[in-house]
Amino acid sequence: MAMAVSGGRRRNGRRKTARMSEINVTPMVDVMLVLLVIFMVTAPLMTTGVPLDLPKGGTEVLANANRSLRISVDEDGVVYLGTDAVSDMTQLIGRVVEMKRANPELGVVISGDKVATYGAVMGVMQALKDAGIEKVGLETGTGAPPAKDAARKPRKKP
Repeated sequence: MAMAVSGGRRRNGRRKTARMSEINVTPMVDVMLVLLVIFMVTAPLMTTGVPLDLPKGGTEVLANANRSLRISVDEDGVVYLGTDAVSDMTQLIGRVVEMKRANPELGVVISGDKVATYGAVMGVMQALKDAGIEKVGLETGTGAPPAKDAARKPRKKP
């Protein structure tokens, strides 16, 4: 009497294989690391603004300064809200008050070029104070030489 022993085979002659239940995450991690490097390199380049030569000041950094509204006064006395030039003070105040209504915690940082007149910078600050904007600060440089910018206009000799 002979008995047939299957030895792990199925009837068709094929072996029974177990399904793979693991996911290989190495390619996904590689892609995420490449994206992280790309964002880390390009994020500093995304900052835009009006090129100013800020006067040197203290090293104290304001809390939440990066979430504040930026107003710039260039060397010719032109006022910018963000990167948009503002034609007159009433337009500037109207836009700032409107933004302040939407976000009551909004602060304002005024950046004045080193050669901008004191009166132009203080005029903007006083107009904001008169409109009821209480969180107003002045931005100064850190003591490092200003970055050379090709878009920067040459200075006028006094």
